[in-house]
Amino acid sequence: MDCSSPGDQQGAAGHNMLTGVTDGFFCCLLGAPTNAVGPLDSVESSDGYTFVEVKPGRVLRVKHAGPAQAPTPPPAALEGAHGDRSGLVRCQRRITVYRNGRLVVENLGRAPRADLLHGQNGSGEPPAALEVELADPAGSDGRSNPGSTGSGGRRRRARRPKRTIHIDCEKRITSCKGTQADVVLFFIHGVGGSLAIWKEQLDFFVRLGYEVVAPDLAGHGASSAPQVAAAYTFYALAEDMRAIFKRYAKKRNVLIGHSYGVSFCTFLAHEYPDLVHKVIMINGGGPTALEPSICSIFNMPSCVLHCLSPCLAWSFLKAGFARQGAKEKQLLKEGNAFNVSSFVLRAMMSGQYWPEGDEVYHAELTVPVLLVHGMHDKFVPVEEDQRMAEILLLAFLKLIDEGSHMVMLECPDTVNTLLHEFLLWEPEPSPRALAEPPPEPAQEK
Repeated sequence: MDCSSPGDQQGAAGHNMLTGVTDGFFCCLLGAPTNAVGPLDSVESSDGYTFVEVKPGRVLRVKHAGPAQAPTPPPAALEGAHGDRSGLVRCQRRITVYRNGRLVVENLGRAPRADLLHGQNGSGEPPAALEVELADPAGSDGRSNPGSTGSGGRRRRARRPKRTIHIDCEKRITSCKGTQADVVLFFIHGVGGSLAIWKEQLDFFVRLGYEVVAPDLAGHGASSAPQVAAAYTFYALAEDMRAIFKRYAKKRNVLIGHSYGVSFCTFLAHEYPDLVHKVIMINGGGPTALEPSICSIFNMPSCVLHCLSPCLAWSFLKAGFARQGAKEKQLLKEGNAFNVSSFVLRAMMSGQYWPEGDEVYHAELTVPVLLVHGMHDKFVPVEEDQRMAEILLLAFLKLIDEGSHMVMLECPDTVNTLLHEFLLWEPEPSPRALAEPPPEPAQEK
């Protein structure tokens, strides 16, 4: 508890501001950041932290924890109440991309409903067909859409599609229980955070018997912070997450991402469709390709950003939380949000370039996705998550009225309950699947 007087607090704030300006001045003179983040020298093994060298000299801190007792092995065929036909879903979709930026997504099969997601906002049934305009279509020539009417009133011939993608596969979506040894939950934070923002979720799911893995991104928390901007591009960070995933992944893996961390979850789900069982996206935004903003405060020199760090922290508090009381300030401090060097912050923001992650890339995903959005979020408009829910094949959107961008810190009980319900959710088999007899087990010779 802070027992200092308001005058003392204002004096301390003024001292911190003056210190930030002074450090920034020396940063400009010396050409080096003054608050570079480095890894911890050593950590007690009982704390559950592991330092993983994903590349020579590139070390990430990872929180890896599990239940006190060894979980039970899963059933051989993950059988449910309806035998080995339980949880089977047929994913059928046709994605057509035209040269002028028109995207048509046709859902040819029947998607499962999220019957166990109580109080869900929005339907679990995607529309039969969805037509959107790509945010930045490649090869767009500015001409009219296929089948549009020209100025002379004549019907223009429909243009041939640039490419057509057919998806036709069968997936088994099962309930992921903490007592099953083949289930691992991966938590990935966003820019300026650390694995500490997941504390409430990590503690909650470990108590339920789940195995959890939460890394610090490079330059964040206690991970190493290379002083090269190329170390913080999307592709460099994505390869880090690939290394962590391959190290700890089991048969059924669930990816939980927040903000920028959602992009890495999407990348892994696309790369490993047979290993990623479910995905949870918290305030992740729309399914558009990543491209850094040209007119951004984060394009300023690192020393200037360091001078502005107290202002940036206050701005993050105002925009990232629905309320700005003492509790939120403490959460911001404990969660280490924006507690990164100005160099890392600038490199992270300018490195968000991922042209492949567009609407088509997201539309190709066949993994079930839970979208969680805090309605007071000033960083990510709710329309972006609504657009994401439309593009994804198996997506369920949940809105939390009292939450903002840091909803997992503001409303931990609500978020934990929602995430747990989604983990346990299993689609009901179709009548056709129930009518078909399960295959007979192979006889031993």
